[in-house]
Amino acid sequence: MLKAKPFVKWAGGKRQIIDKLTKLVPEKYDTYYEPFVGGGALLFELSPKKAVINDYNKELMNVYKTISDDNGYEEVIKILNKYEIKHSEEFYYKIRDIDRNESKFKKLSDPERAARTIYLNKACFNGLYRVNSKGYFNVPFNKKNAINTYDGQNMTLAYVYFQTNDVKMLSVDFEEAVKDAKKGDFIYFDPPYDSENNDTFNDYTEGGFGKDEQIRLSEVFKDLHNRGCYVMLSNHNTTLINELYGDFNIHLIQAKRNINSKGNKRGKVEEVIITNYETENDNKLD
Repeated sequence: MLKAKPFVKWAGGKRQIIDKLTKLVPEKYDTYYEPFVGGGALLFELSPKKAVINDYNKELMNVYKTISDDNGYEEVIKILNKYEIKHSEEFYYKIRDIDRNESKFKKLSDPERAARTIYLNKACFNGLYRVNSKGYFNVPFNKKNAINTYDGQNMTLAYVYFQTNDVKMLSVDFEEAVKDAKKGDFIYFDPPYDSENNDTFNDYTEGGFGKDEQIRLSEVFKDLHNRGCYVMLSNHNTTLINELYGDFNIHLIQAKRNINSKGNKRGKVEEVIITNYETENDNKLD
């Protein structure tokens, strides 16, 4: 069966390690939760019948909400087709800078906001979604004369998945997103990564995600464990992460980082996948 794949490029995207993640997914679970959904690689791969997805980035969640709606989906496609024709450096900055004008930005319909987010994602430098301290999208133009903003078949598959399954969509704090999780549910955390050298890109939203947030996340992980949930988390292989999750199963993997504002920071990195349960594939990740 054909499944949708991520249709936006997102920092920390999991397509390249999806095989390792799926090997560690519980064989059976009830509701699937993904509090940092990003591009949704694992969501689409698993295609759970019941899910709660969340991201603190409201523009990203508006994309998912809009394309899951009949009228919204069709309208987004129409707008993207127009944007591809109008595409140029001047047009890119015109669309990018709409958020500098609060009254103008507020007048955008949900499909217009969704199309803007997808267009900027495809037309910006290195597919890097980044906002400044004011919450303004501030990535420069990628200097390409022509772009494809979407794959028609893939977007349709995503639309059909959302239409035919029970997927609740939120844009709240990660702790709030899992407040209703209960025994037998499966939660996958893919937060902005920790870093020994502060070179991790995590400016998806205003405020970033520092040490205090990593510690708070580990406390939420432990609370979910105590509730009887299956919990899996991805992060960098750092001292802090190993200390925070030392009581759980820590699987070391090699991954490739494709998005960073500095070219020399891209390449192979050590990551960890942490679980509070065991599977028959625990020793088969290579």
